[in-house]
Amino acid sequence: MSELGYNKDKLTLVFIYSGEFGEKVIRNLVNDPSFCKSCGLQCDYCKYDVYSYVRNIKAAMELPGKSKLPAFIDDPRKYMPIKIPGADLCIASGLHRDLLLELPPFLHNSGVKALIVPIEDFTEVPSGLRKQVEEKCDELGLENVFPKPFCSLKPAKNKPIVSRFVNEMKVGRPLLEISTRKRGDAEVIESTIVRRSAPCGSTWYVARKLVGVETKREVLYDAVAKAHHSYPCTATMGIDPEVKEPILHIGGYIIREEVEKALKL
Repeated sequence: MSELGYNKDKLTLVFIYSGEFGEKVIRNLVNDPSFCKSCGLQCDYCKYDVYSYVRNIKAAMELPGKSKLPAFIDDPRKYMPIKIPGADLCIASGLHRDLLLELPPFLHNSGVKALIVPIEDFTEVPSGLRKQVEEKCDELGLENVFPKPFCSLKPAKNKPIVSRFVNEMKVGRPLLEISTRKRGDAEVIESTIVRRSAPCGSTWYVARKLVGVETKREVLYDAVAKAHHSYPCTATMGIDPEVKEPILHIGGYIIREEVEKALKL
């Protein structure tokens, strides 16, 4: 591998999306230098020139949003792309439910081998719809996952293509390395390294904001929560009926757990 993210057998992606979240993930993966403005004038360009997966993305297709479509679509094919290039993996987000239901056979016929449907808002992909799409994928032999939220995605032995996405593009459940030093009687975070980022890119922001923070639990928790909200996290604050709390909170717990894990190591 000559450059981070590039080789002759590189994993190929297509995005089919509606709304801002899909664009946010794409811009993070290509490492668009105008994307992350969270640090403002204090930006030290911690992530730029570190990676880019622009050559892995074969297509990014934005479909009409739900507000521009009828509540029930009789013929979803009218709104689907005429054609997409064959790819290993499709990431679909923000789609009208009838378009999402149409997606598995469309992808299968196009030569796509796996589907990721991130769930940042349970109203977009309720459990019944998820099960229907999952069943269609399984019937067609299409590898599929529905991470809730996207930053909960981890490699799995029975999901080889999805695992390649997590491992090669270094996105999914965050993974950090943290070093500390003494400052008087306190222990503070001296430096942070992002080994794997949340797909939206928030991990880079949280990691930067933790430098100089005391590792005392209440101080650390407050700093992680503030950074996670400030990025901001795009998951919903509505109470998810399956997990009984907001998906945004789950994302917050995930980054907090990974910070604690990195400190223990």
